[in-house]
Amino acid sequence: MNPDGYSLRQRGNANNVDLNRNFPDQFFSMNEDASAREPETRAIMEWSSQIHFTASASLHGGALVANYPWDGSQDKRQIYYACPDDETFRFLASVYSRFHYNMSLSNEFPGGITNGAFWYPIYGGMQDWNYIHGDCFELTLEISDNKWPPAHELATLWKYNKMSMLNLVVSLVQTGVHGRVFSSDSGRPLPGTITIEGVNHTVKTNRVFADYHRLLTPGGRYKVMATVPGYKSKTTNIWLEKSAMTVDFVLDPEVTPNGNLLRSACECNCGRLNRYEFESFFEVPTLKCTPF
Repeated sequence: MNPDGYSLRQRGNANNVDLNRNFPDQFFSMNEDASAREPETRAIMEWSSQIHFTASASLHGGALVANYPWDGSQDKRQIYYACPDDETFRFLASVYSRFHYNMSLSNEFPGGITNGAFWYPIYGGMQDWNYIHGDCFELTLEISDNKWPPAHELATLWKYNKMSMLNLVVSLVQTGVHGRVFSSDSGRPLPGTITIEGVNHTVKTNRVFADYHRLLTPGGRYKVMATVPGYKSKTTNIWLEKSAMTVDFVLDPEVTPNGNLLRSACECNCGRLNRYEFESFFEVPTLKCTPF
C-alpha cells in the first residue's frame, strides 16, 4: 500500500503522510474531504467499495501480534475498547496467532492477540474504517519484530505465517451464517441488511444477488434478522456449531391500509448483469491482504 514510504524507509508516503492515519475516523472529524486524502488511501477505499469483502488483513512490521478493533477510544485513553463484534474478532485473531510459528507464545501479548486501543490508540486507521464502512472484518497483523527485515529473512517470515494465513481463510468459509434474501411475491433477490440481536453492527447484502456472509463466533445461539425497505422483516434463531450455516430469507411485501403492496426501491433487475457482477455471485467469502 505504501511503496514510496517503503523505498524511503519511513512511515509516510512520498508526501510524508502516514497512510494508516489517513482514513475517515469514527470518533473525530478528520480525513472527511475526499479530495484531500492521499491517492493510496483513495485507491484502497474505492477498491473496497467495488468488492464486497468479508474480511481483510493488513500486514505490518515492528511487533509480533494479531491486532483487532477498535483501534482507538472515544476519549483517546489507552484502554480496551471493544467493537460490537469483539468476540468474533478475538476468535479470528486467535486463529491466526495459534497457527503461527511463535506468535501465541508472546510474553507481551497474551495469546499473541491484542485490542488496538488497549495496545496504543490510533485514529484514521484502515482497520476500523473497513469494519464500519465496508462490512469487512479486518485484522492488523504485525508479523515481524523487525520493522525493516532484510531480504534474506523473507522466506522465513513466509514459513512462519503460511499456515496462519491459510487457516484464517478456512475459518472465514467455515464460520458464521450465509444465504440470500428473496421476495415472496416475485422471487427476486432483495438487497437489504442482516442484523444479529445484541450486536450493534449490521451487514449489507450484495446489491445484485442479495447474498450475504455474516461472520460469527462458533458455538453460540444467535437471532438473525433480515430487513428490506417495503417488506416485513423476518427473524430466525440459529445454533451455530463449528461449521457455517445457510439461512435464506423470503420476505413478504408490506401492505398499505388500502390493500396496495409496497415495493422496495432496491429490487434489482438480475437480467441485466455485467460479467463482473455475475461472476461475483459465485465467489466464496473473500479475504484481502494489503501490506503497509
